[in-house]
Amino acid sequence: MILILGVSILLLISDTQTTCHCHPIFPIKEATIQQLQSAFHHNNLTSKQLVQFYLSEIARLNPLLKGVVEVNPDAISLAERADEERERKRRRGEEREGSLPPLHGIPVLLKDNIATKDKLNTTAGSYALLRSVVRRDAGVVAKLRKAGAIVLGKASLSEWANFRSLVAPNGWSGRGGQGKNPYVLSADPCGSSSGSAISVAANMAAVSLGTETDGSILCPSSSNAVVGIKPTVGLTSRAGVVPLSPRQDSVGPMCRTVSDAVYVLDVIVGPDPGGDVATARASKYIPRGGYAQFLKPDGLRGKRLGIVRDPLLTFGDEVVARTFERHLATLRKKGAVLVDNLDNANITKVFSDENGELIALLAEFKIALNYYLGELVTSPVRSLLDVIRFNEKNSDLEMIKEYGQELFLAAEAANGVEKEVVRNLSRLSEFGFVKTMKEKKLDALIGGGDISVVLAIGGFPGISVPAAYDSKGVPVGIVFGGLKGSEPTLIEIAYGFEQATKIRKPPTFLP
Repeated sequence: MILILGVSILLLISDTQTTCHCHPIFPIKEATIQQLQSAFHHNNLTSKQLVQFYLSEIARLNPLLKGVVEVNPDAISLAERADEERERKRRRGEEREGSLPPLHGIPVLLKDNIATKDKLNTTAGSYALLRSVVRRDAGVVAKLRKAGAIVLGKASLSEWANFRSLVAPNGWSGRGGQGKNPYVLSADPCGSSSGSAISVAANMAAVSLGTETDGSILCPSSSNAVVGIKPTVGLTSRAGVVPLSPRQDSVGPMCRTVSDAVYVLDVIVGPDPGGDVATARASKYIPRGGYAQFLKPDGLRGKRLGIVRDPLLTFGDEVVARTFERHLATLRKKGAVLVDNLDNANITKVFSDENGELIALLAEFKIALNYYLGELVTSPVRSLLDVIRFNEKNSDLEMIKEYGQELFLAAEAANGVEKEVVRNLSRLSEFGFVKTMKEKKLDALIGGGDISVVLAIGGFPGISVPAAYDSKGVPVGIVFGGLKGSEPTLIEIAYGFEQATKIRKPPTFLP
């Protein structure tokens, strides 16, 4: 029965999708949120047509890409409701361009560890959580619904946010199968928010949400040529999200443009009734008037950007290395001040396998997951130990022989939070990244995907923007990372870079 449910995703897509009768003068592919809203306003598109288009693209592309694990059977009816709301405002004379929230009537894909209180499952990619029932929408989902967004479905992911196995490939899960990079199908899509990045890159949705503990938004965004914002920990609610580490977990947008990601960020930030202490503390960072005000084409002017060449800006591919050198010249031309060849031993130490991050995560994961599972209304599993036993009993479904579950076993054996390890991580952050940022008076540190560990252990924000394609055509992003609450500055920098370079192009689907 479990296997039948697992493979029924294609049937569900086929049953739900309808032939799209979108207005021929409006091209939906690669359209931004602003363009979609303008099309709504000028009667060139309806939300129903938009949902139908994405469902059609999912049915066409998902058997290959496996970026979506499940679609919402109510998506079309939700779109019809959005169209009715828009039409009521129009009849009353209240509908004008920009009068509705930017996400009203826009379909959103959610990573399959973000809970929804609807007909969708929330499984973290595992059969162990299939048919579990959550108490309520995740905090960020409640905010999306309030803003008029349509939950289109669940994006695939690296199972359990890539924290079950050390050898399972990025983008793989029991339920979702192996996600593929839409640019080069054999390339690493990166994890764990792989499906969120794949789906947006391939135009199976305009908007998605991912989660990051260490690199899970920034890396797949980089590898799939999309924009990913990993917010300051606590800036977005983690309530209702299958956890890994409350100390490092963050929920953020993954879109095709910086502006789209910022519009989503504006909706999902802030505490909620089911939130935690971290979200309450981080609310002080939210600027009055939101984040969209920082979408400035000249946002690079006067910004001090730090460069740690090794290991943050060292590339094995010569095409990427040359491209990044051109980008550094562009940053200078647009008014940024580059502080090059920075050296801080504590930043380098972060990249050591002995930095203690894994030890801390193992202990935190067991505690956080047991609490999450215990809070579910119904669930086949109630503890990490239950999940381990489920995997053992269903080893073929979960490919235990091939990929194992050594991280689960190590987490189950962990005994309490490793306080000294966490203190050491804090010291590495304080005397590494923080010290460098303050002493050099930097607005951001520049890096590739590797910078994620620097940002992860301290709860710092980062934004990945498409920057290059390597000699094989695989995308590579540039990441701008900053201190806690520096999202306004990072948005100015990221948007300025995007507008000056315009690197992103549609997927190539190379072998």
